[in-house]
Amino acid sequence: MITLYHCMSARSFRPLWMLEELGPPYELKMLPFPPRAFDKQYLAVNPLGTVPALFDGAVRMTESAAMCQYLAVRAGSAMNVEPGEQDYAAYLNFLHFGEATLTFPQTLVLRYTHFESPERRAPQVAEDYAKWFLARLRTLEPRLGEHDFLAAGRFTAADVSVGYALLLAQHLGLSERFTPEVARYWERLRTRDGFGRAMAAQERAAIAQGISTVAAPDMRPAG
Repeated sequence: MITLYHCMSARSFRPLWMLEELGPPYELKMLPFPPRAFDKQYLAVNPLGTVPALFDGAVRMTESAAMCQYLAVRAGSAMNVEPGEQDYAAYLNFLHFGEATLTFPQTLVLRYTHFESPERRAPQVAEDYAKWFLARLRTLEPRLGEHDFLAAGRFTAADVSVGYALLLAQHLGLSERFTPEVARYWERLRTRDGFGRAMAAQERAAIAQGISTVAAPDMRPAG
């Protein structure tokens, strides 16, 4: 049985979405955000105090994009792209692009609009990093103009990785600034059954476990 530790709509949504797309049995353990501050016992599970944390027998993982790849390979699913396929390199590139390139500047937007005390908040810094994110996101426009998904002509773990960055952008109020093809791509992703099931699963588990269903502070719209 896979066990996933998760906060509402945090990065751990990536492996949750994968699990709902793939269908293996799993246990979802909900945590208040941030768990390192509000659930000190979680530090025994993950000394970083961050989500996600995924357990699968002897397997222990803490990186959301890596979990996407692991779960796709574990399932033998078409959501993975094999080394012999033409788009294998593109698949790996987009899989990590979603976290390393797209989510990183968003964390600075979060910091300077939500995390810092009011006197330390910096709207200009937040806007600069929002523009950084949007500039990098625009690199997807030509590819999405020719393909519905990012690699191998099908929905893969790379789309989940990038899709989470788009979900975060929507909560930050940045989705109105998506280019046309990116906006259409986001619509394709968020209307998938697996995405809808993942959204419902986190809310259902939060209610059952006595955790607030309000998204973590880093997921509320800016302003």
